[in-house]
Amino acid sequence: MLILLVIAVVVLGAGILVYAAIRMPKDQTPLDARLSEYAGREVPISLEEIELQQPFAERVVLPVLKGVSDFVVRFTPAANIQTIQKKLDLAGNPWGVEAPVYWSLQIVFALFFGGLLLFLFVFGSMKLHWYLSLGIVLLGTVFGYFFPRLYLDSRIGRRQDNIRKAMPDALDLLTICVEAGLGFDSAMSKVTEEWENELSAAFGRVIQEIRLGKLRRDALKDMAERVGISEMTSFVAAIVQSEQLGVSMSRVLRIQADQMRMRRRQRAEEKARQAPVKMMIPLVFLIFPSILIVLLGPAGLMLFTSPVGGMFFGGAR
Repeated sequence: MLILLVIAVVVLGAGILVYAAIRMPKDQTPLDARLSEYAGREVPISLEEIELQQPFAERVVLPVLKGVSDFVVRFTPAANIQTIQKKLDLAGNPWGVEAPVYWSLQIVFALFFGGLLLFLFVFGSMKLHWYLSLGIVLLGTVFGYFFPRLYLDSRIGRRQDNIRKAMPDALDLLTICVEAGLGFDSAMSKVTEEWENELSAAFGRVIQEIRLGKLRRDALKDMAERVGISEMTSFVAAIVQSEQLGVSMSRVLRIQADQMRMRRRQRAEEKARQAPVKMMIPLVFLIFPSILIVLLGPAGLMLFTSPVGGMFFGGAR
C-alpha cells in the first residue's frame, strides 16, 4: 500500500509540474514582471508579498526544475548539454529555459507518462500479465522522455520554414531602406518594427547584441548559427564580405533577395512534385478500400445469397 501511495504522489506531482511548465508565461522575464508590478503600485509592499503574488510556475515549478537540473548536470556529459542548448537556440527557445532545465523537464515527462500508465494498470480495470504491463510502462516512460525532444525538433522545422518564407520579403524591405539612405543596422531595426515573426525576432536580437558592443559580423554569424539554414548562412557571408571589400550594400541585398526568391520558388516546385508520392499512402490504404467497399459490397452480398455463392459458402438463403 505504501508503494501505491508513493506512485500516486509521484504521478500527481509530475502532472502538476508538466501542466505548470506548459502554462508558464513567456512574454516577460520574471525580473521585468516584478519590476513592472512594483513600479505600478502607489503603496510599497514587502518582498514577501510580491513573492507570494507570483505565478505558481515561477515560485514552485522553476525552482524544482532547477534543483533537478543541478543534480542531473553532475552526471551528464558536457557534449549532451551543448547539443541540447544548440537545439534550443535553433528552435528559438520556446520555453525560455536553459539546457539543464530542459533536460530535467524530459525526466519529469518520463516520470509522468510512466507513472500514469503504472497507476492505470494498478488501479484501473485493465488486467494484463505483469511482464506485458511492465513493457507498456517502460515504453510510456521512454516516450515521455523523448516527447519534449520530438516537440523541439518540430519547432525547429517550423521556425526554419517560417524564416525561409520570410527572407525574400525581408531582404526587399532591407534593400528599400538601404537605398533610401538608412544604414544596415537601421534597416534591420525597421524590419523588426514592421514585422512580428521569427526572422524579425532574429534581427532584433542582432540589433541588441550590436548595441551591447558586439561586432556586427560576429552578431550576424551568431544569428546564422542560431537559425541553422543555408540561406541565412549565405546571406550573412555576403553581408560580411561586402562590408570587408567595400561593395555596395544595396546591390548585394538586391542580389540576395533575387536568389532567395528563386530558392523559395524551387522549394515550392519540389514540394509540388512530392505531392503525388505522399498521396499514395492515403489513396491505397484509405480511399481505395472505401471505394471498393461501396462499389463491390452490394455485388458481393448478391453473390453470397445466390446459388453460385451457395456452392462456396454453404448454401443460398
